[in-house]
Amino acid sequence: MLAEKPEAKKYNKLILIMGDQLSENISSLQYYDNNSLILMCEVVNECTTPKHHQKKIVFILSAMRHFAQSLKSKKYNLLYVTLDDPENSGSFITEIQRISSEFNCRNLYVTEPGEYRVLAELQELENLKLKILEDKRFFCTISEFREFHKDKKHYVMENFYRYMRKKYNILMEDKKPLGGKWNYDQENRKSVKGNLNIPVQDSYVADKITLEVKKLVEKYFGDHFGHIEPFFLATKRAEAIKIFKSFLLNRFPLFGTYQDAMLEGEDFMFHSHISFYLNNGLLEPKEVVAEAEAYGLQNNIPLNSIEGFIRQILGWREYVRGIYWLKMPFYKEENYLEAQNKLPDFFWHGQTELNCLKEAIRNTKNNSYAHHIQRLMILGNFALIAEIKPKELCEWYLIVYADAYEWVELPNVLGMVLFADQGFLATKPYASSGAYINKMSNYCKNCKYDVKLKNGDNACPFNYLYWNFLLKNKHKLANNQRMKMIYAVLDKFSSAKKTVISKDSKEFLARL
Repeated sequence: MLAEKPEAKKYNKLILIMGDQLSENISSLQYYDNNSLILMCEVVNECTTPKHHQKKIVFILSAMRHFAQSLKSKKYNLLYVTLDDPENSGSFITEIQRISSEFNCRNLYVTEPGEYRVLAELQELENLKLKILEDKRFFCTISEFREFHKDKKHYVMENFYRYMRKKYNILMEDKKPLGGKWNYDQENRKSVKGNLNIPVQDSYVADKITLEVKKLVEKYFGDHFGHIEPFFLATKRAEAIKIFKSFLLNRFPLFGTYQDAMLEGEDFMFHSHISFYLNNGLLEPKEVVAEAEAYGLQNNIPLNSIEGFIRQILGWREYVRGIYWLKMPFYKEENYLEAQNKLPDFFWHGQTELNCLKEAIRNTKNNSYAHHIQRLMILGNFALIAEIKPKELCEWYLIVYADAYEWVELPNVLGMVLFADQGFLATKPYASSGAYINKMSNYCKNCKYDVKLKNGDNACPFNYLYWNFLLKNKHKLANNQRMKMIYAVLDKFSSAKKTVISKDSKEFLARL
């Protein structure tokens, strides 16, 4: 069905729909008429630059094919170019040129893409009148984000988040935050003590389309990172909706309390794992936030769960997108802390004696997923204190996670994880010793290293790497208001203790 070409005729409009725009509400589709041709194309270049996780490619291509099938069933004029089509030229720009020429299209309509590179390439197209349309799936437009911050000396997510809450009247009561507080983050950091009944992960059996895509990916991208199986991701909107509703019913009550907690072998905990679908269009942020608020209030879900969930979407997700478009294209080049170490090989194969890293990479390799604390405080924390080059780490995150698109990945990794933007996005570096990991997880119990030891061969490397990171970057971080207390502690260390910290760190990093 997908291989069928539309009726051979001239079309005035060519409407490009990308793999992260799988919504019938997408702004480009609002310009559709009988004189329009919708183009969707699978291209090798987008799968291999960089070499994305195998499961991520299966997810994106299968979701695209299911969405195209839905559009065709509704009689849209649609041309879908499959990856193995002999006429496929390998990049979406050359496919636009080929198809527009074949069908005599003169106007190209596209919803603003999620990557600066793609926007720049579209703007260089010749012989087509280009119309870039605002992506109305987001709560905040790019121009509104700039306008909100134009007179502000500092960019603070919390201020932006409060503005969004007020504007959309979400979790508000008489123009004040419901419950009397804007933010319940302090109530969202409980570690697991004793047994917890963690719901079984939601998944779907692969249908014919997904099975065909799996074979395609095995054939063309079998050497890429990660595993296709087990394949649990929804590839249709109806399935994504069911997964979200399952979260509300089964995970939502304890999401807030345990959203930072980690357990060995428990990859999803109480998280919703709907970022895949928010970021590719199968679910829309506005509907998710509205339903979470309504369901939460009607069913007496704890406010720390409701607010914590909504803050991730209405606050953080919108904020990082605004930062991305505000700071690109130069954002990718920032490296404020001058980190120069190569990404360790174990980030790819997962064989490391650090159990926390081993667990997070296993989850990543198997599922093309890890929840935000694994990404920030295990993988990211290690990369920060081990001084990994920002470009290498950013590319790794973009490759390995099925919900990773550059607009959301780059600010999170370069800004939040690595503090490479001089604190433009985050107010402090998110560095910690092994004590935090031991508090929030049970990873340390089965680790070769002793989290209680600060130095020596058996000490947890996070412990001495953390203090070494602070020592090396004191000239850049000591005046940070949120770092002054920890630097007051560091200043009391003896010269001998500082020397041992530096020695252990140097030896460990050399072994990487």
